Formats: sequence, C-alpha cells, structure tokens
Amino acid sequence: MSKKTQPRNTVTALTERPNAQVLIVGGGINGIATFRDLALQGVDVVLVERGDYAGGASAASSHMIHGGIRYLENGEFRLVRESVQERNGLIRIAPHYVKPLQTTMPIFSTFSGIMNAPLRMLTHKQRSTKERGAALIKIGMTIYDSFSRDGGSVPKHRFLTKKAALADMPALNKDLKYTGTYYDASVHEPERLALDVLKDGLAAAKGSGSAATARSVNYVEAAGTRDGGVVLRDRETGEEFVFSAEVVVNASGPWTDLTNQAFGGETKFMGGTKGSHIVVDNPELLEATKGRELFFENNDGRIVLIYPLKGRVLIGTDYFFGLVKHVFPQIALDRDHIVYRYSGIRPLPRHEDTAPGFVSRDYRIVDTPIAGLPGTTVLSLVGGKWTTFRALAAHLSSDVTTKLGVDRKVDTTGMPIGGGKDFPTTDAQRALWIKSHRDGLDEQLVDGLLERYGTRAAEVVDVLTDGPVEPLESDPSLTRAEVAYFAEHEQAVHLVDVVLRRTNLAFVGGVTIDLLDELADVLAGVLDWTTEERADEVQRTLDVLRESHGVIVPLHTSAAQPA
Repeated sequence: MSKKTQPRNTVTALTERPNAQVLIVGGGINGIATFRDLALQGVDVVLVERGDYAGGASAASSHMIHGGIRYLENGEFRLVRESVQERNGLIRIAPHYVKPLQTTMPIFSTFSGIMNAPLRMLTHKQRSTKERGAALIKIGMTIYDSFSRDGGSVPKHRFLTKKAALADMPALNKDLKYTGTYYDASVHEPERLALDVLKDGLAAAKGSGSAATARSVNYVEAAGTRDGGVVLRDRETGEEFVFSAEVVVNASGPWTDLTNQAFGGETKFMGGTKGSHIVVDNPELLEATKGRELFFENNDGRIVLIYPLKGRVLIGTDYFFGLVKHVFPQIALDRDHIVYRYSGIRPLPRHEDTAPGFVSRDYRIVDTPIAGLPGTTVLSLVGGKWTTFRALAAHLSSDVTTKLGVDRKVDTTGMPIGGGKDFPTTDAQRALWIKSHRDGLDEQLVDGLLERYGTRAAEVVDVLTDGPVEPLESDPSLTRAEVAYFAEHEQAVHLVDVVLRRTNLAFVGGVTIDLLDELADVLAGVLDWTTEERADEVQRTLDVLRESHGVIVPLHTSAAQPA
C-alpha cells in the first residue's frame, strides 16, 4: 500500500460529513448499480469498496450477459425470464459495451439426458454424466426463445444437422450430430461498464464534496462498529472514522458473511464456487470460432465456453485444453498460448450438499439484525450476477426506500447507461459522431476513445484537447493525458488499477516493462508519488500479474510471457 499520509479528496468528503441515509459496503457491479439507483431517487447514499471498483468477484466474470439457458434444467424459470429480458435491455441501454453474441452448441447425441432431466430438476442432483442430447437442447432453446418477446433484440435459435453444421464451421469435431445456435450477449469491457454505472450515480448527486448526496470511494473498508456506527478504514493511510447511516447495505458478494462478522453479526448466507478462465493467443483457434462463442458440455457434465474477444480467445470455466480438443480436435493448444489467466469466487448462496451446477444463481435480500448497529437496518444481498444487475439494483433500492419511507422517483428500465446514451450503432452514425467530436484530434484516436468509453468519449476528448496529445511510446493507442484521466476522473489509485481495470492491457497480454514504466511516470506526476513509491507501484504490479494472472513480464525485453 501507499506510504502516503495525506487522505484523498474522496475520503475527505466522507470524514467531513460522516453520515448518510444509506451506506453501501461493496463496490462490485451489484453494489455500484444499487448506488446508481438510489442516487437517481435523490437518496443520500455513500458507497465504499475495500479494493478497487469491480476488482473482486465482478472482475472474474466470463464476460457474458446471458439468460442462463442451462438454469432451465434447475427449474429456475423466473430467473431465466428475468435474465433474458435484462440481457435484451442491456443490449439497448449499454450498446457500447454489451453486444449480441452468436453462440453455437456442438451436440453429439440425439436423446441423451432426456429421461434424467426431470429428476435433475426435482432433486438438484447430478443423475447422469452423459451430455445433453439434441432433443433436450431443442426443448431448452425453444423455451429460451419464448422469454424474449420484446421486438426481437436477438434472433431466434436454429438447428443444423451434421452436414450443414460442418459446412458452417469446418473445424468442428466430425463426430458431432447437430449444432444448435442461439444468441446471448457479451460484455466486452465489464470493469469499464461498472465504472460507467458508478459515474451515473455520482452525476445524479446534488451538491459537491462532503455535501454531495452521492459519494463513493475505493480502498476504504468496513472494519467494524463503534458508537452505533460503522468503522471505516482508509486502506491507503490507515485512518479510521465512524460513519452512521439509517440503512447499511451489505453487497460484499462472497465476503458477505465476513462483513457481517466484522459488524458483530454471525450469518451463514454464502457458499460460492470457483470459476477459472484463461486467455490464449492462438490465431487458428480464433479463426475456427468464426466470431462466435462455443458453449458446450463435456461427456462428464462439465460446462465449457470458448469465446473470441479482443483478438484473443477466452476459455472457461475451470477445464481447458482437453475440452477444447473435444470440439476442435485438430487445433494444437498448449500452455505457451496462454497470455493471461484469472480465477474468482462466484457469490452463490450456501448450498450444503447440492451439486454446484444446481446452486441457484438467483438472489435474495435478507434483513439482518446486527447487535453492533442497533439503530440501523442492515440488508444483506445474497447472490446476484452480472446479467441481472440493473433489475437487482431496482429491487434492492426499492427495499431501501421502503425502509426509509421515501418514494421512488425514477425507473431505470430502458434508461441508457453512461456512454450508451446516443451511442452510434451503424458505421455511418459512427463516422458522423467521430467527425463531429474529434475537435482536431486524429480520427483513429477518437475512434479508439469511442470504443473504450462510448459517447462519454466526448469528455475524454475535452481533456485531451486541453494540452498536447502525446501517445505512449510503448503503446500508441494510449496517450499520456488519457492515463492521467484514469487517476483524475476515475479514481485509479494504483498502477495495477490501470493495467487490470481501466484498460485491457493485461487481459490481451500487452504488458511490457517499458509500458509499466511509462504508465508509472504519468501516474506519479498526477498522484504525487515519490521515487520510492513509484518503484513500489511497478513492483506490486509485476507481483500481481505473476501471482494472480500467471504473467511474467521480462525486465529486459518488450514482450510479456505467460508463466
């Protein structure tokens, strides 16, 4: 951590007025979305996150916005219906980050699994290790389509027999019998989408500084209770202060029980399962996907996805090389192709002996008595996923406003998120937007900003035109002014925040020691790091990349290599 003793402005805004109507603990996507919703209602709300925004469970996603077709077998029809509707909604309100994604399922049998499906639905036990056959998948896709009755955000599914399937995707395993293709959606920039939601909440505030009705800060943790309030600790300076609120929302995901324990309460809400992914640089595999996600089940029941993204291929969740061979047997794939890896804990409810695949992905909100907060209502969020964050936030916000006795003023259904407002969705619209907003900047540069920020790129253009535009020598797609923007306007506190969450530099295997040095030089000037602190930031980033993401950055070359 930084050795600085000077508190950040975001922390000072809390210490100068250490109270609000609502305190949200947890800055993952669900906590952030609830913050936005409450801010739009005019509620005085504060959000604290112990790490960086969307840096916990939200950072370990499959980059998917999906209805959860396989949850139909769990009997979770309400969740699937809501997820499909929210998926369609996000395609419209966040088109800069959420895009329709064609998804193909290779199928190797006709009737396998159809007799066991009802028993699985009733008992939530794995009745068979055989993969699902065409009949069962066809039924599921038909039901799935029926939930998407909103004017056709995505096309309906289609089935192909072997000959047509192999003509469609020649690299697939020749032993398949069918393919089923349907549409879900992907989120290309999940961490940036979370930041966009956060900015919407901050923009909805009345007042400024400590008087603002929506305040948020990262690297501040809820450490306990004292004098009827929550003890907050700035993890950068070690400073502690007591913060009071009428309602505390515990949205700390897999750590919900630990947060309640810090408050002095004992809960056993959370279970969770591990989800792991790798990112590979393999042009042959990338070409074989034809731009689609491959979603399939191995013959032992394990779920796999292969998803082309940013010129790389994302493979998840948990089982890799052998299962890729199951659908693309001719493609060579090994550890040398890995440029990045990550793992996380899915914030699932406690599930005792229920098979992990049958643990509900739905959410619930629990009124939680906490002895250390006798005058405060504590609501614990249990579960939740990326796809349903807007609907979940509306539900949780409604519960909070009911507790406060406040009327809801705004419905977020259909409300554009950040840079999704007026986002150009055709080539002609995009060209016109760039032409009218470039303000003398290079067209390619502005196009890259539009890709990264949506129409909020206009704000970044304003920042860039205030001074000389100097591209980084080690990565000309970024400018020094934009790197400074991450710290000055997006609360980046550490170098690792920029490498992992403000950009995709690490995800695509683009980190070099030269790049880290350039980034650190810019951030040191903005954040007033000493020479020692700058060196610590570079070393810390190297350590995180190596230990958490399997990336070793050579100190004498310009190419990052996987571990």
